[in-house]
Amino acid sequence: MDYISKTTDIRITEPTVVSLGKFDGLHEGHKLLVEAMLKKKREQGLVPVMFTFDIPPRTALGDQSLKVLTTNAEKEYIFAKTGVDYLIEYPFTDQVRAMEPEDFVGMLAERLHVKCIVAGTDFRFGHNRAGSYETLRALGPVYGFETVIVDKKRYENRDISSTFIREEIQAAHMERANLLLGYEYFVLGRVLHGRKLGRKLGIPTVNLIPPKDKLLPPFGVYVSRVLLDGKLYGGITNVGKKPTIAGENPIGVETNIFDCDGDFYGKEILVQFLTYLRPERKFDSIEELKAEMARNAAQGREYLNGYRRRSL
Repeated sequence: MDYISKTTDIRITEPTVVSLGKFDGLHEGHKLLVEAMLKKKREQGLVPVMFTFDIPPRTALGDQSLKVLTTNAEKEYIFAKTGVDYLIEYPFTDQVRAMEPEDFVGMLAERLHVKCIVAGTDFRFGHNRAGSYETLRALGPVYGFETVIVDKKRYENRDISSTFIREEIQAAHMERANLLLGYEYFVLGRVLHGRKLGRKLGIPTVNLIPPKDKLLPPFGVYVSRVLLDGKLYGGITNVGKKPTIAGENPIGVETNIFDCDGDFYGKEILVQFLTYLRPERKFDSIEELKAEMARNAAQGREYLNGYRRRSL
């Protein structure tokens, strides 16, 4: 997959099928769009292109409270596994923000050699979100592309959406969030040096400081899996500020990886959240913390022994 970002100078000469959206999380609903694009690739030889913006537009418009399900780096990681040929993260500049819907579509049609656009029924675009899937249908004959509109996928009488998934994660309902995503919710980052307290306790851990715009589940302990050096390990992960440890600690993701020891400083790891065990809390002593970590590790191993991801 070719990943294009941080530039407005984009040109694709091959005939393309393009899907447009924020794609935050690339959830089960989004996958219907990908499937429609891959069908066009098989049937007509069109090159699949996912077109999104480098930051969520609501954030660019001043809503700093919005946390993303997938950072740009995580989005690249996920999309690389879908079979699409291009992922474009287009800069959300003032010029783009002010574009009328037809100007935006004309720009895409010219620069991406668009022969088909795939979008959902909730897709909005252009200045003041004036464009819709009906706008795409109207403009298709003008600019020479077919429009394929995909209905929303539903679960328990509700549309599957990034908002739905965000609510489940914020409630620590990780199994339900993972069901809607179609994969385990994760954070991707590099291992940082910590205080090595876990190693001193005989329970070594690895530490990540997630990006500020990444949505984390509530502070607490989770059964997790960790992808490290191409291998998947079980573990337990604490999300929070480690209140038992003296001092002001940043919000972090700290994981005890089962059956894996070594110096992983600087390595990229991926931590998946499988299920919630307990809230983060302050213990009266380090020994009490150590005993609880051992108990949580036993719970984690038991859960992982019977773990099997469900499907919609």
